[in-house]
Amino acid sequence: MGSVSLSLDLCGLTPAPVTPFTLDGAVDFAAIQRLGSWLGSIDGVKGLVVLGHAGEGTFLTQDEQVAVIRAFVKSTDGRVPVIAGIMAEGTEVAALEAQRAKAAGASAGLLYPSQGWLRFGYQNGAPQDRYKTVFEKSGLPLILFQYSDNTKASYSLQTMLDISAQPGVFAMKNGVRNMRRWDVEIPIIRRERPELQILTCHDEYLLHTAFDVDGFLVGYGNIAPEPLLEMIAAGKAKDYKKAREVHDRLLPLTRAVYHRGSHMEGTVVLKHSLVARGILEHATVRSSLLLLEKGADQEIFDAMSATGLPKAPKAYQA
Repeated sequence: MGSVSLSLDLCGLTPAPVTPFTLDGAVDFAAIQRLGSWLGSIDGVKGLVVLGHAGEGTFLTQDEQVAVIRAFVKSTDGRVPVIAGIMAEGTEVAALEAQRAKAAGASAGLLYPSQGWLRFGYQNGAPQDRYKTVFEKSGLPLILFQYSDNTKASYSLQTMLDISAQPGVFAMKNGVRNMRRWDVEIPIIRRERPELQILTCHDEYLLHTAFDVDGFLVGYGNIAPEPLLEMIAAGKAKDYKKAREVHDRLLPLTRAVYHRGSHMEGTVVLKHSLVARGILEHATVRSSLLLLEKGADQEIFDAMSATGLPKAPKAYQA
């Protein structure tokens, strides 16, 4: 791993913020200021990953993507780094996306697999080439993203070891969602790549994965940063009883957000939850997301109340 990335410490909680919109569908920069400044003020939050799935990154124009990065950078006032989701299909256009992100103030990039791989799989060596090319052409430090095992874009163990050995790759976001693979592969990656920061993104399986990682990189961090930081601390202390208590306390909210028909609905629920916490005024999303069924907002508010999470401090409320 190259020294370019060593100053980025994500050993803690790295939320993946939503992108707020106004009622007419424009990017809501005032809401970004509230959300980013609140998350960035919390001790233990190590960075913000914007423009991922939770951030509806592919639903934005290139100009909007750049503006969102700049707005989150401004909102944090340098307290934590802003990391941009790099989601373009082809490697060359992904490199251009990374260049724009870096110019807008992003400190690193979360590089997604090429979307065609989800259905058709990847050629041997193609993921390694994608990371090498994007880093060489942009200079943007990169996070390796391991997709769910039920897709064809989930990397083999050797592919992850190859990518994580490349200059500029300093961390891994692992969402394999196959605990057999997790239990076998994570210790091997830890042994072979001891400097690599390993971050779980198993929003609905955090209890299982909390004991093996340096931190969480999760959309869940938008709405429940305080208890998630408790779980991270318990995991690092190997305190199962405490981690289980946090898990159980959060379970009503976890079910409301992630135990749904589509994981994509979680983005909509995150916005409703941020309304409950006082950060957002409404849960407007862009197509191809849709509003939830009638009464879902009350279900979400009730789940938030059951966890005991209060509104954010008044300085950050809408």
